[in-house]
Amino acid sequence: MRHMETFRLIEAVARAGSIRKAAEDAGITASALNRRITRFEDEFGAQIFERLARGVRLNPAGELILQHYRSQRSDMARVQSQVADLSGVRRGHVSVACSQALLPYFLPEQISRYRHDHPGVTFSVIVRDRSRAEAELAAFNCDLALVFEPVMMVDFDIVAQCPQPVCAVMAEGHPLTKKPELRLRDCLNHPHVAPSAEYGVRSLLDVAAKSIGRQITPVVETESFELIRHYVQTEQTIGFQIPIGLDAQRQAGLVIRPVSERDVPPGVLILGQQRGRSLPVASFRFAMQISKALQDREMRDDF
Repeated sequence: MRHMETFRLIEAVARAGSIRKAAEDAGITASALNRRITRFEDEFGAQIFERLARGVRLNPAGELILQHYRSQRSDMARVQSQVADLSGVRRGHVSVACSQALLPYFLPEQISRYRHDHPGVTFSVIVRDRSRAEAELAAFNCDLALVFEPVMMVDFDIVAQCPQPVCAVMAEGHPLTKKPELRLRDCLNHPHVAPSAEYGVRSLLDVAAKSIGRQITPVVETESFELIRHYVQTEQTIGFQIPIGLDAQRQAGLVIRPVSERDVPPGVLILGQQRGRSLPVASFRFAMQISKALQDREMRDDF
């Protein structure tokens, strides 16, 4: 425990890339912080920073130290959560990295439901694309990640998964709303709005379009799913999203239709945690609740 504050300062220096900047942020002098790091390196028996002309950066030994600290911090949070649970306090903190598709409806409803039963638990939600969400998990910056079509799957334990078809989003009155089955070629024959390349929906669309000798050529390409939902109501365009981020009953003026699975196979929404990590009690219980919600959604075939 005596090194935990030093580890925290080492992480701050690594993040800032400068002892002076990290010292300013911590409210101490740069010389005091430098002495503390040097003393730690002497005790540890190896340097952990490369001293550069304009700052510092972690060397391989430092990367290992930082990974150790993050693991220790995670374990301490888990033990504190378990102690609080034993005493009946039911406190804790849950951190989640997720795609913005989870933000409008699914995640707020799940967090609210959980806090109704455990009002002492707090949450932090960081919005990331699929690869960055996995990176946040690996860096111990979050307990859980909700990822659509993960990229790396390195040290990623799957807790739950749920298939998600790609859906077309369009305004009421768009010609394609009358089609009994919506084919990808029909969508691409109209102006369309698509997510950026780093998102799972776009990856599925690119592969599917290539298989029919077409390509995605959006009139608007964006990182914002909210922009897609609004833009299709300002111009006769087609947008693409997954159903967990959509709710036709709450989005007046929109028509939501799945693109035929003959053209675009469903992707998979995955709830994951860092492999080998024991989650704090609050995070574990929230993961179980999310797992049940995704299972129920799949059983309802709720697109």
